Amino acid sequence: MKARELLKAAAVARGQGEARWWFGMLAEIKATAADTGGQFTLVEITCGPNYQGIRHVHHREDEGFWIVEGDVTLDVGGTIIETHAGDYAFGPRDIPHVFNVGAAGCRMLFLFTPGGFEDLILATSEPAQSRVVPPPPTEPPDIARMNEITARYGAEIIV
Repeated sequence: MKARELLKAAAVARGQGEARWWFGMLAEIKATAADTGGQFTLVEITCGPNYQGIRHVHHREDEGFWIVEGDVTLDVGGTIIETHAGDYAFGPRDIPHVFNVGAAGCRMLFLFTPGGFEDLILATSEPAQSRVVPPPPTEPPDIARMNEITARYGAEIIV
């Protein structure tokens, strides 16, 4: 039997972690599979007012949503969940989901288990030029191209 890898204590302060512009959001990667022995990935997400997510599904990871600031409406497989600052919601793998943000914008934590989802984020984002929500895109996302990429990571965008 393989001995469990000893992990090191870690802390990532607010405003720290790899910052990425990802589908119109600021994503700050706080913990990766490498940091957690493969157990989870933690990402802080900041969305502007009235942000509308893209319906998608993960086939490898479950996802937790912890709302830090603002209001977020989640649709997880047709179940509508209204969340507010301090609330938590869960989206199991293989269940399509999407979220929409309230008028004040939001800050939330995405917790993916097992770890590794950061690889999909890195493949479908760009380095943030600053730690702010990115400017609106000038063109709609190329969903077919995005699905070619996300399929490599066990996920898909649903239109």
